[in-house]
Amino acid sequence: MFKVLTLIACLAVVASAQFYGSAYEHKDYHDHPKYKFEYGVKDPHTGDHKTQWEVRDGDVVKGQYTLHEADGTERVVDYKSDGHNGFEANVKNVGHAHHPQ
Repeated sequence: MFKVLTLIACLAVVASAQFYGSAYEHKDYHDHPKYKFEYGVKDPHTGDHKTQWEVRDGDVVKGQYTLHEADGTERVVDYKSDGHNGFEANVKNVGHAHHPQ
């Protein structure tokens, strides 16, 4: 008798799972990602100076970030990615390095 009740309980669980499973319809959404942001920090106490901006429209991403290095130079990185050519970054240092004596 116990085996029959166990079997009936298992069948009830499977039947309810199939019922609820069939009520759920999976939808695959392919949104077109699009955003734009920017931020910056300028802290005279710590010397932390940096900025960043980025724009995305679908697979195309463009952006730039800058930061002040400890030696007094500024690093500027322009980057882009279009989904076909991969990620490209152009890094340049602006200014002359100054080191303490």
